[in-house]
Amino acid sequence: MSKLSIQTGTHHGGVVLPDGTLAQVAIDFDVLRRLGELARKKYGLGGVVQHGASTLPDSAFHKFVEVKTCEVHLATAFQNLIIEHEAVPESLRQEMYEWLKVNAASERKPSDTEAQFLYKTRKKAVGPFKKHFWTLPEESLKAIGESLEKQFSFLFDQLNIKGTREVIDRLVKAPEIHQPEPQAIKSSQKELIEGLSD
Repeated sequence: MSKLSIQTGTHHGGVVLPDGTLAQVAIDFDVLRRLGELARKKYGLGGVVQHGASTLPDSAFHKFVEVKTCEVHLATAFQNLIIEHEAVPESLRQEMYEWLKVNAASERKPSDTEAQFLYKTRKKAVGPFKKHFWTLPEESLKAIGESLEKQFSFLFDQLNIKGTREVIDRLVKAPEIHQPEPQAIKSSQKELIEGLSD
């Protein structure tokens, strides 16, 4: 074990209100600080990981540095930025939502409004609709990329990680991983050439 994962006032993916918007949450940064100190000093861990931070207001992010949080999970924020981006056609979003109504219907709680259900399950449509997103017009991809870059830049500044490349290169040695070609790819290549005549 290298770190302690916690949720102090947050919920994975955010607390979704009946209209599909997200509730404002408050994080107990003092709990983060105290648990982080305990994790480092008593157990030799890296510190604490804050889950569910994607839905916090921008004004909260600099506080994670102040209390020495070792990880802040933000995947939902980036997923939301892409799915809700103005460069994504509304027709694509609606197609995703229709897909969810069929393919994720069993996950809908009786108390969920349609907006809550669609928000909570939208991540399940990312894989099946990945090609749709990757093949958006170039200008749409550029606009989404610029928005992502702006958000990453903001977070890098707030989380105080700008200019840390030298430290990362010195301390993090990513292992080279070599894996054999998957059998499914080998099989599909064989199928493509079988039956071809000279």
